[in-house]
Amino acid sequence: FSADADGTGWSEGVGILVLEKLSDAHRNNHTVLAVIRGSAVNQDGASNGLTAPNGPSQQRVIHTALTNAGLTPADIDAVEAHGTGTRLGDPIEAQALINTYGQAHTPDHPLYLGSLKSNIGHTQAAAGVGGIIKMIQAIQHNTLPATLHADTPSPLIDWNTGTVQLLTHTRPWPPTTHPRRAAVSSFGISGTNAHIILEQAPPTPTTPEETHTETPGAVKPLPVTVLPLSARTPAALAAQAARVSGLLGQEPARDLGFSLATTRAHLDVRAVVAAADEEGLRQGLLALTDGGSAPTLVRAPAGETRPGGAPAFLFTGQGSQRPGMGRELYEAFPVFAETLDTVCAVLDRHLDRPLRELIFAAEGSPEAALLDETRYTQTALFALEVALYRLAESWGLRPGHLLGHSVGELVAAHVAGVLSLADACTLVAARGRLMQALPPGGAMLSVLAAEEEVAPLLSGRAHEVGVAAVNGPASTVVSGTEDAVDALADELAARGVKARRLRVSHAFHSPLMEPMLEEFRAVVAGLSLREPQIPVVSNLYGRVATGDELRSPEYWVRHVREAVRFHDGITTLVEAGVSTFVELGPDAVLTALAQEALTDRSEAAAVVPALRRGRPQTETFTVAVATAHVRGADVDWRALYAGSGSRTVALPTYPFQRRRYWLQAEEAHAAPAGSAEARFWEAVEQEDLSSLATALGAEREALGEVLPALSAWRRRHAAATPEPGASAPAPRDPQQTQDAHGAQEAAGGLLAALAALAPADRERRVLELVRTEIAEVLQLPGGDEVQPRRPLKELGFDSLAAVNLRNRLVAATGLTLPATLAFDHPTPVALAGRITAELAPPEPVADLHGALDRIGAALAGADDGERERAAARLRQLLTELPAPAADAAGDLAERLDDADGDDLFDLIDSELDAS
Repeated sequence: FSADADGTGWSEGVGILVLEKLSDAHRNNHTVLAVIRGSAVNQDGASNGLTAPNGPSQQRVIHTALTNAGLTPADIDAVEAHGTGTRLGDPIEAQALINTYGQAHTPDHPLYLGSLKSNIGHTQAAAGVGGIIKMIQAIQHNTLPATLHADTPSPLIDWNTGTVQLLTHTRPWPPTTHPRRAAVSSFGISGTNAHIILEQAPPTPTTPEETHTETPGAVKPLPVTVLPLSARTPAALAAQAARVSGLLGQEPARDLGFSLATTRAHLDVRAVVAAADEEGLRQGLLALTDGGSAPTLVRAPAGETRPGGAPAFLFTGQGSQRPGMGRELYEAFPVFAETLDTVCAVLDRHLDRPLRELIFAAEGSPEAALLDETRYTQTALFALEVALYRLAESWGLRPGHLLGHSVGELVAAHVAGVLSLADACTLVAARGRLMQALPPGGAMLSVLAAEEEVAPLLSGRAHEVGVAAVNGPASTVVSGTEDAVDALADELAARGVKARRLRVSHAFHSPLMEPMLEEFRAVVAGLSLREPQIPVVSNLYGRVATGDELRSPEYWVRHVREAVRFHDGITTLVEAGVSTFVELGPDAVLTALAQEALTDRSEAAAVVPALRRGRPQTETFTVAVATAHVRGADVDWRALYAGSGSRTVALPTYPFQRRRYWLQAEEAHAAPAGSAEARFWEAVEQEDLSSLATALGAEREALGEVLPALSAWRRRHAAATPEPGASAPAPRDPQQTQDAHGAQEAAGGLLAALAALAPADRERRVLELVRTEIAEVLQLPGGDEVQPRRPLKELGFDSLAAVNLRNRLVAATGLTLPATLAFDHPTPVALAGRITAELAPPEPVADLHGALDRIGAALAGADDGERERAAARLRQLLTELPAPAADAAGDLAERLDDADGDDLFDLIDSELDAS
């Protein structure tokens, strides 16, 4: 609209708007920037040319939009015009606006006119959305921006025929008696006209979550504030932390946390800052910004993104109980309190005193001492752990697997759906009561040795002592009579093996449990056992239990008597891909055991307790959930803020990590004009013998025979040389064969280096190689730019890049890899897993016959009951094997099916040559 306008200035752009019905936006608690009051689209029809605008058509589209909006031209404050800057288009559009809006305004309240094209040019398909964004921002900031380069309005427009004022400078846009409104026009090159009317957003209705009241107790104070942050890259995550930190003190911390939890996507690279006060939040954000650590900061290992997925829940067994366990969670979280009350109410039917009073008893009180009696210990642990599970579940954290330790497996069975609450309470109460009723005595010994080292020492003593638990690769618990356990302790001490007596009331998981088994079997038989809805890893087998096993009363009877194979259970979970473990119990007992079992995978796996002795309970539980979240688990942080009065506030936008992608032209290396070199080549190219002889100071005759050949070589070389900036074909390398041998040597060196590493270190080394090669293919600065678990397609791979990567990995590893490698294994982690499996040294062949010999030797000293249980176990193992390949194996299976304990022992002697 300037007198200087002389044509369109082209540019490019992208604009994005999020559209939602106003009622839906309010219900979803979304911030509304502006409202589309009405719109219309029409077509120019006939005009004096395809690209020539039609003024009457523009006027009609304006009237239609106003009608659809239920407004008049006087209700509109400003128009964001199409404004192409042409001598034809500007006057036609301006006259259409004057004839419509200009007739309804007064000099005191003119219609203001501007165009974004004066700022950024004509962004073509994005021109209309750019105008909308501009006017939304104008409404937000109460300001009408100036139209640039229009100091002198166009004389081709008759500005006096209506009240329209060109925005030659920025103006305030103060509130009036009606909401601020602006219209936006956008016209297509082929004659499409669009006109939209924007209106200032109405006040957001107050939602129940945002209701602030002065009534005491109406708003629940938050025991801990959680700030969940995420990004696509670690650098962006650090930048986001810095931006959020700048808002602390300006906005209430709970509002920041609520907004981060409910208005931001949870991207791949995650961190959580959790603290009870603002200073703790500030320290966590600062540590995240600077790449440091803080007690209030939870983040995944460096370089890891979404490594874990669904966690496994571990349920603690007897010995971890303590007075006051869960009290702070009970006071802070209604879900925990309601669940604990419900479970305790059901258990109280089986007890002689209220269970909750014992759980929350003061330390050192007589009630607290009762918590160590087995009948109360097991029921209290069950109630607490079910409440912990329901609290985690209410926060959206759900497990992929469950593993309990002894009585903890009863919790797992209940939450997995095998047992109803009533049946589970009946079972756990009977278990504790019957164990409590056994004669006191017996002993348990924790041995720092593998089961294979301890088992032979128990030979001949199966009627009085046995393995009670296998907790780790070098952690075995034995249980039995005091005399047998003391004798074993002396023998271990003589061998230099460390062992420690445990403080227990009974010898659990030992022959001393047998007097209670029949009555316990009758209790289980009266219960309704169902199919598990979540995989439960069995204490008996150290693997995922089948539905038939968990529904069998005999399983739960054996569960009382036989060893807890916790270490095998952890190994099963790792093999299933679990890398995050959350312990639900009073203390970090299983956390320590699992970490010992995961020594080789310490950086890849995380084990966290929901509660720890001497630590604030709400913060400890929150950190456990946060650890699962940063490692890929889904968590609904909204639940934490329910009832807190938190409201949505504006947050910083995403901190894009910008990088310059302009191609840099290669510098030409032509000889400077006029130089001796330039004169030499000029003479060669022109075959100017005289000039060449003069330049070289040589005889003409000496150069006469050489010059034609030299000139031809120069022409060929010039034709093969690319223009500056173009890609030149790679010259043939005379050392190509030697380089191929070098690549083979490098691959051999990699294999040797990997063979010397532990499995976890081997995986990391290969992943580092894969990330480096991907970075080379994508021309990224380094492997750190490649997120390990992000799909290659998202990283920018196409079929050519996939083949290139495969070829590079073949050269680096010496392996024969398929052309479909990147499609079959679509993430860096998956690729590394495939390559690691092929490069891994062969596993040692298990000594099967030696193991069977040891079984035979152990059974030689076993009593009848132990032999019967061993027979059942062997039958179970045999049924799990693939179908036998020969009749001999089938014959052996039939003999095993019909064997009793003595027959089984004879069978091992005859078939396996055991003596």
